[in-house]
Amino acid sequence: MSTIKLRKIGSSVGAIFPKEVLNELGAEEGDQLYLVKEEPGVYRVSGYDPELAAQMDIFSSVCKRYKNALKELSKK
Repeated sequence: MSTIKLRKIGSSVGAIFPKEVLNELGAEEGDQLYLVKEEPGVYRVSGYDPELAAQMDIFSSVCKRYKNALKELSKK
C-alpha cells in the first residue's frame, strides 16, 4: 500500500505521489490524473480520462460504419 501526502501550496492543497505510483500510472509532472468515483467515499486514480475513452469507442464505431464516406470526404 502506498500513501499520498497532502501539502499546502499557496491557497490550495497539492498531493505528493510516490515515484513508484507515478511510474505505474505512466504519469509525470504536469500530467493530469483522473479521480473516478467508485462508490461513496471510494475513488480510483487513473492516468486516462474514462469519458474520453467512451467517446473514442463511439467514434470508432462511427468510423467503421461510415468508412467509405469518410474516405471520400478526406479526398476533398
